[in-house]
Amino acid sequence: MTEILPHQTIPPHAMRRVVLESPFAGDVEANIAYARACIRDSLLRGEAPIASHLLYTQPGILNDDDRNERAHGINAGHAWMYDAAQAVVVYVDRGISSGMAAGIKTAEFLGLPVERRSLIGGVQ
Repeated sequence: MTEILPHQTIPPHAMRRVVLESPFAGDVEANIAYARACIRDSLLRGEAPIASHLLYTQPGILNDDDRNERAHGINAGHAWMYDAAQAVVVYVDRGISSGMAAGIKTAEFLGLPVERRSLIGGVQ
């Protein structure tokens, strides 16, 4: 596994800000582990990823099983696409969920680049 050494880090202004899309619902434990690996992959590419589906679904924040709270969390994640994100990266090894599809549509509507990636085979 790659290690980040002090002399290898890059300054914040040089990091590419991305919204990270990966599955959450379904096999939640496996999807969380996968999302963490995706975040690491993104960070090691010199990006500053936001993975709202991991942040907002933590205990005590929003309940992903509550339809209204899930919708609010998705909207809050999409808010990062307005003026903050430079791209949306979609990790596809575990499929594309309905939440991910909504993120892709929002990015396309806003004219943000959408990049599909695989941890197994690289960029798709």
